[in-house]
Amino acid sequence: MIRIPCPHCGPRDHAEFSYAGDATKIRPADPDAATAADWHDYVYFRDNPRGPHMEYWHHTQGCRAYVKVLRDTSTHEVLAAGMPGDTLEAGR
Repeated sequence: MIRIPCPHCGPRDHAEFSYAGDATKIRPADPDAATAADWHDYVYFRDNPRGPHMEYWHHTQGCRAYVKVLRDTSTHEVLAAGMPGDTLEAGR
């Protein structure tokens, strides 16, 4: 079971959350100058990392906040969590 520590509600079961995406993706720097290929890559191409990975989760059945989560994809252990603007490190 994955327990996600919501900054507002405390530790909650992952069933209260919806996965909201990869938190490591960076939007094209100049959206007006970005090509269709740039947007295609941003929207559809994802790495499939093994180990620690930064993700966004939406607390849909709680406070409705977006939470940034550093999760080990091989063990599902949550290493750190915080607000989307936070810098996360394992063990925090």
